[in-house]
Amino acid sequence: MCTVSYIPSKNGVILTSNRDEHVSRRAKLSFEERKINDHKVTFPQDSAAGGSWFAVNERGGINVLLNGAFTNHQRTPPYARSRGLILLEVTAQQDVVTYLRKLTLHQIEPFTLVVYTAPDLWEFRWDGREKYFVRKDSTSPHIWSSATLYDEQAVAVRETLFANFIKEAEEVSPDETLDFHQNNHGDFENGFVIDRENGLKTLSITQAVFNKQSVVMNHRDLSSGKSATVSLNTIHSLAPLP
Repeated sequence: MCTVSYIPSKNGVILTSNRDEHVSRRAKLSFEERKINDHKVTFPQDSAAGGSWFAVNERGGINVLLNGAFTNHQRTPPYARSRGLILLEVTAQQDVVTYLRKLTLHQIEPFTLVVYTAPDLWEFRWDGREKYFVRKDSTSPHIWSSATLYDEQAVAVRETLFANFIKEAEEVSPDETLDFHQNNHGDFENGFVIDRENGLKTLSITQAVFNKQSVVMNHRDLSSGKSATVSLNTIHSLAPLP
């Protein structure tokens, strides 16, 4: 939920997320499948709150959560609902962006959502007071870093590393992307895999690969080295990008 990359390919897209959390916030290795509002939602589950940071629906839509909006905010609990549960609620909607425009977020902690429903890519931010919607270019790669963990300098370094990774590869594969997300580049504080003295650590990497009419999800637990994979058929075909 703290580093997310989006990479378009000839046959679809690759979305990958590193989950940076306190070591006490483990997640189940297996994928959960839940029927919400008559829609099937598949996701790795946070064992503490029951929500998630990465969810896919049967239409091939995917939403990925990052903590914080633009800057590292001051927490003011108690909050009305978990952001991870809101992610599942949003993923179960027919039109995610329209639903977000109407959704009341009073007393919800700031967050960012990467919203992909082929062929559209959106960035949504809630700063605790206002909503911000940006339509992104879905034919170009993008990377996001959590505002609560990474300052402007760290974000800039990460963006440069990502740009170099994309530039050096003729056609980026899902495995190459996972390897990139699993490289801390010699920096345990701000690299892509962190291990900070305060207990914050990159616990897992989750990836969704969209390829025409299917989605393959992979969830890799970095502590155990174990992985879980699930293949989903989608209702709508994902047209190849130009």
